[in-house]
Amino acid sequence: MYESLSEYSAEFHLYIFSFDDLSERMLKKMNLPHVTVVSLEDFETEELKSVKKDRSKAEYCWTCTSSTISYVFRTFKVPECTYLDSDLLFFSDPSVLIEELDRDRKNVLMTEHRFSFLPRLYEEKRGGRFCVQFLTFRNEASSLKVLDKWRNQCIEWCYSRYEDGKFGDQKYLDEWPTIYDNTHILKHQGGGVAPWNLDRYRFYRENAKLNGIVRKTGEEFDLVFYHFQYVKFLENKTFDIGWYHISTFIKRLFYLPYLLKIEEIENRLENIDKDYHKVVTVIKTDSFKDKMKAVLKSGFKYNLISI
Repeated sequence: MYESLSEYSAEFHLYIFSFDDLSERMLKKMNLPHVTVVSLEDFETEELKSVKKDRSKAEYCWTCTSSTISYVFRTFKVPECTYLDSDLLFFSDPSVLIEELDRDRKNVLMTEHRFSFLPRLYEEKRGGRFCVQFLTFRNEASSLKVLDKWRNQCIEWCYSRYEDGKFGDQKYLDEWPTIYDNTHILKHQGGGVAPWNLDRYRFYRENAKLNGIVRKTGEEFDLVFYHFQYVKFLENKTFDIGWYHISTFIKRLFYLPYLLKIEEIENRLENIDKDYHKVVTVIKTDSFKDKMKAVLKSGFKYNLISI
């Protein structure tokens, strides 16, 4: 994500929140331009620590999302802050997305999942209309009001299950357009392309640039970022890219270059610190459901890519 952002964005500063000592040590050794590394010791409040023991690692990271944005505003006094998921890859300058705020005279930018038909049937109720992947706030009173309420909600409840209309840190966003008049829902189709909405689009490469077309309307757009949700390392340079339907064409166009780049970066990281090692996912077979999934993955090689 950082390297693609550096390639396409002329002006940015990335605040990376490190949730363990090894990642903090490695990031500081790398001394990346336009990066500030924030340690857990500096960031973690007593309020966050009080709920940490009750949540999984993933749930705690979700709990902290809104708090990281709040920390950046309080500590670095920036006029604007955009939260980015680390599994994004940029294909063009993302400033074109944030510029929509100025045109609409709003100060909170949200991105929809834009689910394709089948994923919408079983994902939208649980996962919500909006995706916490690229989320911009401005350091203004009405924007901070939205952020503060979200931060408090996440501290109170943030779990990896659907319960009473909530799911993780994400379902809280569903109410924002109805209760706040300062939120803007991203219109640019090139921001937020992901496995769950691929069927909405056609893609083509022109002069080394990736472009898309909305199938329903014929609208053309420049691809800004793709969200590589779920990618997992398996053994023998094999990657699991999830359960959504992903065509061979998309695997070659998006996934293969991305996975080759990830493998290259992994090799670099192993040379930075002797304590670093790649985490390999083992396909579970504990339950009948796990065994059936394992058959699809291992037996039929469903969405497995070897490089």
